Amino acid sequence: MSRAWALVLAVLVAAVSGYGGYRLYRRSLPPPPAVVLHDADLERALGMPAGERWQRALFGRREVVGPKLVALTFDDGPYPVETAELLAVLQAQHVRATFFLIGRDAEQYPGLVRAIAAAGNEIGDHTQTHPNLAELDDAGVTAELRAGEATLARIVDQPSIHRLFRPPHGRYRRATLRAAQAAGFDTILWTDDPGDWRNVPAAELAAHVARFATSPEILLLHNGRDATIAMLPETIDRFRRAGYTFVTVGELLGQATPDQLDRAARTPLPAGR
Repeated sequence: MSRAWALVLAVLVAAVSGYGGYRLYRRSLPPPPAVVLHDADLERALGMPAGERWQRALFGRREVVGPKLVALTFDDGPYPVETAELLAVLQAQHVRATFFLIGRDAEQYPGLVRAIAAAGNEIGDHTQTHPNLAELDDAGVTAELRAGEATLARIVDQPSIHRLFRPPHGRYRRATLRAAQAAGFDTILWTDDPGDWRNVPAAELAAHVARFATSPEILLLHNGRDATIAMLPETIDRFRRAGYTFVTVGELLGQATPDQLDRAARTPLPAGR
């Protein structure tokens, strides 16, 4: 073999092994948690034992088959038109969901907040002004949480307002989670995000949800999105035909463990009718 070909081969081996090493490294990283409870060991919730890290790197994600429970969650709002339409769909389908509302929007439309609660839905804290909490210090995070909590509590009386919190955009740091825990909040993230915050057609959203459904599931959706409202009847039907039960986040936390949520097994839904 000529020196030129030997050099080419060496470069190719280095490139392949380097990419393979990078892939192993990426697969070994701890997955983001679906929930971080207020009394959880934060480092354990965010970390992963070394043995499991290598198992994940070499053989893939270790999935846990949990109960077929699904919690629909809707971030943002309320909004005067879309929220009313969303509530109508949920009521027609006999499904209760969890709404993470923004305090300043709730102040503008308190009647919609009351309507959400009156329909049996659960309300959680999505902060007062919807900032990027990863850019705030502990005091700033706490102030946003407490202001959102106080605003919502002035409108409706629900224990979940004082317990359930979702960071805007899903952005957080360890310090964010520590501040939420200190304030007594469970941080609720998700097991699947179909990306309805983008301009995604309803059919594409429904296809994603069906393909990436997990058991159990916390499904991240957004208030105020027409495509989300349009895809809900088909999606709810497919979950039901797959044997799922719809619950609120609070109910889900009483029936599924954080480990079951963090490692929820993918359970694709049946095709639409």
